[in-house]
Amino acid sequence: MEARPLDAPFGHVLTAVVTPFGEDGSIDYGTFWRLTRHLAETGSDGIVVAGTTGESPTLSKVEKVALFKAAVDAVGDRMKVIAGTGTYDTRESIELSERAAEAGCDGVMLVTPYYSKPPQEGLFRHFTAVADAVDLPVLLYNIPGRTCRLIEVDTLRRLAEHPRIVAVKDAVDDIEWSRGAIGALPEGFAVYSGSDSMTRELMAANAVGVVSVAAHVAGRQIRALVDAMLAGDHDEAERIDTALAPLYEALFVEPNPIPVKGGLNAVWDRVGEPRLPLVPASEATIRRIEELVSGLDEG
Repeated sequence: MEARPLDAPFGHVLTAVVTPFGEDGSIDYGTFWRLTRHLAETGSDGIVVAGTTGESPTLSKVEKVALFKAAVDAVGDRMKVIAGTGTYDTRESIELSERAAEAGCDGVMLVTPYYSKPPQEGLFRHFTAVADAVDLPVLLYNIPGRTCRLIEVDTLRRLAEHPRIVAVKDAVDDIEWSRGAIGALPEGFAVYSGSDSMTRELMAANAVGVVSVAAHVAGRQIRALVDAMLAGDHDEAERIDTALAPLYEALFVEPNPIPVKGGLNAVWDRVGEPRLPLVPASEATIRRIEELVSGLDEG
């Protein structure tokens, strides 16, 4: 496969940042500030705010906009801030995207509309309507395991013709499908791995980087893995990836972001528990993550 240019519009390592909550369940903006700065210091080029890992289904519009503003204020001069503005309602997605632009975000991430199961033409019109409404680059988010809808390759190709739809986060979790999609998409349209465990394989197929969960607790190692792939050092990338594989598994043994919040509470600082209907991580999960993180080679 001929390599496409490594045009990474949002950087090569993005972290889908968790939303910290206090004991009363409200957003802990002070901890959010410190966490975003921690991610900047440990290798992330950018953050995705109010995505799946940020518990977007339980955040109000007011809370999302406040998080967008807080992220820009905290790290907008140091890293890219991508606002998770996609919902199952096109009008609401446009409104949130407009607020993200006003807050100074660098781009928006649009998840496939969920629950209503729109056809491919509905997906195309939804994403196009949002991209037409705001002057920000758009990262599509293809995650059929959560949305029950796959953005098919032909639809991605049509969307890639829009000047502001510049990338897709691929969380399809089917390496053969993703390889085919990457090969079929036009040059200049970036593909990011949406699953830490598939980053190395997707980058070998010309993805430009990752939107990571593991970078919360292994940021330097994720950075090193991506840099090794960018440099063509596949042996080093495989070594790092193999060492991280048990951590990838532990971070998804319960629904995301349950494990990563439990892990952060144990190895970094308190970010609180997930909002219902999610529940706290089991003690076994927390112990496993703590053990794996403590064993990482920080060198």
